[in-house]
Amino acid sequence: MERSLHLPFLASSFVFFCCFSFFAGRYDFGVLVSAQNSTVPVDVGVILHLRSLPGKRSRTTISMAIEDFYAVHSNYATRVVLHVKDSENEAIGAAAAAVALLKDVQVKAIIGPMTSTEADFVIQIGNKTQVPVLSFSASSPSLSPAHTPFFVRTTTNDSSQLGAIAAVTQYFGWRQAVPVYEDSEYGAGIVPFLIDALQAVDARVPYRSVIPTEATSDQLDKELYKLMTMQTRVFVVHMPAVLGASLFRRAYQLGMMDDGYVWITTDGITNVLDLLDQRTVAGAMQGVIGVRPYVNRSEEIDDFTTRFKRRFRQDNPELEPTVFQLWAYDTARAVAMAVEKAVPGGTAFQSLQSGNNSTDLGRLGVSPTGPALLEAIMGTRFRGLAGEFKLVDGQLQSSAFEIVNVNGKSGRTIGFWTPGNGISRGLESTDDTGLRSVIWPGEPKDVPKGWEMPTNGKKLRIAVPVKHGFDQFVTVTTDPATNRTTVTGFCIDVFQAVMDSLPYAVPFEYIPVDNSSDSYDNFVYQVKLKNFDAVVGDTTILANRSQFVEFTMPYTESGVSMIVPVEGNKSKNMWIFLEPLTIDLWLGSLAFFVFTGFVVWVIEHRENEEFAGKPLDQFGIIFYFAFSILVLSHKEKLQSNLTRFVVIIWVFVVLILTSSYTASLTSMLTVQQLQPTVTDVNQLLKSGASIGYQDGSFVAGMLKRMGFQEHKLKNYSTIEQYAEALSNGSGNGGVDAFFDEIPYLRLVLSQHCDDFAMAGPTYKTDGFGFVFPRGSPLVPDISRAILSITEGDRMTEIEKAWFGDPTSCPTQSNNLASSSLAFRSFGGLFLITGVVSVLALLIFLARFIYTEWDELKAAAGRQSSLWKKMVVLLRYYHEVNEPRTCPTLKRDDFAALNIGEMNQHTQPGVGAGLPHLVGSFSPVSISNHSRLSFTSPEEGISSTEPNSP
Repeated sequence: MERSLHLPFLASSFVFFCCFSFFAGRYDFGVLVSAQNSTVPVDVGVILHLRSLPGKRSRTTISMAIEDFYAVHSNYATRVVLHVKDSENEAIGAAAAAVALLKDVQVKAIIGPMTSTEADFVIQIGNKTQVPVLSFSASSPSLSPAHTPFFVRTTTNDSSQLGAIAAVTQYFGWRQAVPVYEDSEYGAGIVPFLIDALQAVDARVPYRSVIPTEATSDQLDKELYKLMTMQTRVFVVHMPAVLGASLFRRAYQLGMMDDGYVWITTDGITNVLDLLDQRTVAGAMQGVIGVRPYVNRSEEIDDFTTRFKRRFRQDNPELEPTVFQLWAYDTARAVAMAVEKAVPGGTAFQSLQSGNNSTDLGRLGVSPTGPALLEAIMGTRFRGLAGEFKLVDGQLQSSAFEIVNVNGKSGRTIGFWTPGNGISRGLESTDDTGLRSVIWPGEPKDVPKGWEMPTNGKKLRIAVPVKHGFDQFVTVTTDPATNRTTVTGFCIDVFQAVMDSLPYAVPFEYIPVDNSSDSYDNFVYQVKLKNFDAVVGDTTILANRSQFVEFTMPYTESGVSMIVPVEGNKSKNMWIFLEPLTIDLWLGSLAFFVFTGFVVWVIEHRENEEFAGKPLDQFGIIFYFAFSILVLSHKEKLQSNLTRFVVIIWVFVVLILTSSYTASLTSMLTVQQLQPTVTDVNQLLKSGASIGYQDGSFVAGMLKRMGFQEHKLKNYSTIEQYAEALSNGSGNGGVDAFFDEIPYLRLVLSQHCDDFAMAGPTYKTDGFGFVFPRGSPLVPDISRAILSITEGDRMTEIEKAWFGDPTSCPTQSNNLASSSLAFRSFGGLFLITGVVSVLALLIFLARFIYTEWDELKAAAGRQSSLWKKMVVLLRYYHEVNEPRTCPTLKRDDFAALNIGEMNQHTQPGVGAGLPHLVGSFSPVSISNHSRLSFTSPEEGISSTEPNSP
């Protein structure tokens, strides 16, 4: 009986289980829709590749997210109903699944699809029907929410990790990197952004390696062999994990996981390192550096991982969720939160009012809840499993990236990168910059330099110019018997010495190129055209050339100057005694001689009778006193201290002048003088002289810019042609000057040091350098080697071997400028004596005006005009101390005139004669300070002298 009572229950249970299994095979219900009228079902589509492991993991994750959400929010009025469709890993399959979901179910949102190629089709459909499409794995930058507003990227944009890759490239000093990417929307979308990121750190992309989506081993080997023949050894791999694993297995087999190689993977591979075949990771990927978004391992993630394994254990017990599953979980949760806010019940699609409705796409209609739901999704904020869920411009943002290094069977963290702080060893402390130790492919001790000379590739093709003159720089000879070409010369020896000093071998071969009919600009441009790998020769570093090629450091002296003929000896010139001083110094010296004599006369005129006399005599004294200091000591005695001080300073100046004049004249008379015929470029321009330059040189363009007429310019090739043209001059079909770079001019002067001289200014250039393509990794190492060679004795030995001993030809430094002394050279001396003389004169005039103020005022007061007052004052100064003529009376004469004795002895005739003698004197002023006057005999003799007898 008990058994019979259980039979109906078992039968009904069996029927229920069968029905549930039927519906579960077609739909995934995140929660069972409540039978109560208080909850509203909201249909949400899910498009995944259900036959792949990532698709299966994502399906389980999304279902768990909906269940977990409503287990916590059981009071919500809406319930998300998931409708899962298989994309069959095709873009058309994903588009068909989207059309079916929109047409048959009228879903309010779509989660997925998984790849960028599939998402590109589904996004367009969602944008047309205004149904939000949320993808947690379509990361290609080519998919932009800005262009398709109903596309929501709930994963990071692939371009966001490129800052970390560029930082790693810069950290290790690599100058080039080759992207290796899948030929798909996902792979190609990152390339333009990767190139920009590398260029921002002075690195370039010389080549792009494109791998087919379904590449075979032969196709992979073909592309890898091509990479082996290139110099670059840094590869950035961006492709799905399955294709990436195949690529690394083939690279390992071909020996490209050995010393010198660098492999960097994006998050497409790095995120699933732990899920790859352990034999691939442990064997073929050792030393790979990977970049992936940083996810903090929290308790929530550990709990989710445990439940995920338990739920997924039956089919794939060894699988664990990746970061993509974390993003899928957060995406489903965000949809459930937004649905509660924005989707009312009973909303059906609205038919399109226009357009072609004959197809399934035309009959889809427009979701009335789409815009509101999209706005709600954009505004959703919460702390998810993968971190902070926050959408900016329609896509998820990652605040930090983790840098890992494959070592063993997994990747170990060696550092982090953030946009604000760059590379650091930890996120907590930004002061701890840099990366931890890295295990490189092949486990070398040193960091790979990022490039190698390919051992199985062709040699560097070094172009050398075939010169028809100045073959000391580059000489190309061919043996007629063996037809073997030999390249020698100064430039070749320098390049060979540089290459020998490099720490690695660089195979190369010289290719002579006859450039006689073309300019060096076109010759250098051949490197840009990839006709040659480098140019070695007398190539000058110029700004216009550096725009399309890259130069090494210069290895020769820089600058452009001119050489001109020199004049003969001037010692036979009868006026050579005037040559030591320039005209301005002669005139300046004469002026100061006269000025100094005038100052001395003004100060001494009133107190010193030797500076008095007739005007003509006083002018003679001025010139005689000043110029006599040159040859003899003056006989005039100076009474004023002001005058003595002025003369002392002037004697010092004269001593310096005479000594310099004597030394310069002696040099002119005893040393051979070879003066250049022209020292100024303006002389050549004014005279219209013919100018020479080297054939094929850039100097021709420079001369035209300086103002020389083109028909006055003549090109030559050899040193002998230079010498002949300069010797003939413009009048005989030659030239008056040659403009060329200093290395060439010094070579000419080394053979004709007595005939020509370098003159005029030196125009700045950067010298000779070796030419390589832009971004060549050889340039930094060769430039450092050039510095090492030029600073040592090796460069001196090479120069002596090709140009001879520089001391064999006398220096021509005295030919570059006039040997005459100029006024500017003695400007300080003249300034000192001039200041001293002016101060002495001012002091004297101030004292004179102070002592004679009353007389000067009285003399000038009677005149009306200013000019007459000046004349009176000058006359007063000149005549105030002039001596007067008078009889000279001696004291003995007064003693003979004893007036008292004469009064006592009155003799006839004597007394009568005395009054006559005395009366014959008339009052005369002796000086302005003492006066002597005589009166009549009756009055006797009187004197105003205080002590007069």
